[in-house]
Amino acid sequence: MAFERITVDSARMGGLPCIRGMRVTVSAVVGQLAAGRTIDEVLTDYPYLERADVLAALEYAAAAVSERELPLAEPA
Repeated sequence: MAFERITVDSARMGGLPCIRGMRVTVSAVVGQLAAGRTIDEVLTDYPYLERADVLAALEYAAAAVSERELPLAEPA
């Protein structure tokens, strides 16, 4: 699967996946959404991003964790 809006460059942001070569990481965008911010709020925080960038970050994050086992919390 190709991610045209997601770039990885070892010389930028420590090699973390970024949006279109900018210094905005996929994890920063996904983290804001996970914290309850809306796409419109993220776009206000990062006015140089486009809605398609935010959706690409979500798609990339979903692909990154697909088919991997995640540890479940131990029962309390």
